Amino acid sequence: MTDPLAAEARRLRVEEQLSVREIRARLGLGRDRVYALLRGVPPPEWTRRPRAKDDLRAEALRLRADGRSVNEIAARLGVAKSTAYQWVRHLPLDPDEATAERRRAHAKLMTDARWGEHRAARDAAQAAERARAAAVVGELDQRALLLLGAAIYWCEGAKSKPWRRAEKIQFINSDPGLLALFLRFLEACGVDRSVPAYRVSIHESADAEAAVHWWVERLEVPLERFQRTALKRHNPATVRRNTGDDYHGCLVISVPRSRALYWRIEGMIAGLFRIVDTNRSESVADRS
Repeated sequence: MTDPLAAEARRLRVEEQLSVREIRARLGLGRDRVYALLRGVPPPEWTRRPRAKDDLRAEALRLRADGRSVNEIAARLGVAKSTAYQWVRHLPLDPDEATAERRRAHAKLMTDARWGEHRAARDAAQAAERARAAAVVGELDQRALLLLGAAIYWCEGAKSKPWRRAEKIQFINSDPGLLALFLRFLEACGVDRSVPAYRVSIHESADAEAAVHWWVERLEVPLERFQRTALKRHNPATVRRNTGDDYHGCLVISVPRSRALYWRIEGMIAGLFRIVDTNRSESVADRS
């Protein structure tokens, strides 16, 4: 059975060429109800508002067809580069791949010529600053190792919560340097590298077995202590940067029967916080 309101709304739209506002007034209906009744019925031509940039868009397409770049189109039409790009991005500047490759190579050559000296100076400054900072470190004694290990665990390790007590050591990271430092901390606390359990967490699209062997060699930990690898489901829609030969996933280090060690870390962190609070209070007192 045909809805009489729908039939009438469509008649007013098609035959009398009325707008949605006029149909609402004629039928006494709400906006959403009228739009539902008119679904699939195109609006009258007179209700379409002309788009101010339609002519500019058409001219942009013509210029692109003539081989103009986005920068040239934006300058010619007096619009933003981002606007010009949105209009012509579906039209390649060089349909011929060989021509496109030559253009890219030329662009890279020009960029390197422009920024090469700046990059060389930047890299030299970076290397010098790193060398100066590394020289400050000196030797890592037992106390410094304990404090540093406790601090990185408090940043990256699993921590007990008031609503979920979990007083055990579990540390996860993808940085081999940080993981090596944490293993040194464990050794300083009397935990040999053969004691913890290890597990690689990695995307299923990567080579999980190769990643396990890479961690074994890099950190000098026993292969037999590795548990089953945790595979992260791959989402093709996600643009991932952590791919290629340098991607080895994350390594989870779990120390069994480590409640007492967890308490020791809590104590060291509390001591550090107390020192910071004391120094701050003394500084405030000196200023006053």
